[in-house]
Amino acid sequence: MTLRRSIFITILILVLTAFVQPAADQTPQARYVEKYSRLAVEEMYRSGIPASITLAQGLLESRYGLSELATKGNNHFGIKCHSTWKGKRTYHDDDAKGECFRVYDSPADSYRDHSKFLANGQRYAFLFDLQITDYKGWAKGLKKAGYAT
Repeated sequence: MTLRRSIFITILILVLTAFVQPAADQTPQARYVEKYSRLAVEEMYRSGIPASITLAQGLLESRYGLSELATKGNNHFGIKCHSTWKGKRTYHDDDAKGECFRVYDSPADSYRDHSKFLANGQRYAFLFDLQITDYKGWAKGLKKAGYAT
């Protein structure tokens, strides 16, 4: 698929979802996609990370936006504090007990930081050599780079 076609499809999806009223019986996954797809597309154009990858990671890592990290800390990607983080923090059991996770003021801040996290992470640098339309390559690459346990 060409970049032009990918952009056209993305825009078409956004236009169509703008006219669809949310149904009360939608699944949590569908509600998440409807709510955050625009953020993922904005980040794709800003950072070069495929929107499908960002949205899929947010969906999985935040349990469709219902996890405690997402609801209380706006952390949709499970990004830990690491030594360079100077912002707000929360502590949860993950791989180890009481690990430090980043807290954001909004989901948009979480999405932007996710892009920054990948773009600035040396172990993810090779992903940016892939085409923006190569979501399979990105998914396999993230796994290879050890994005999440």
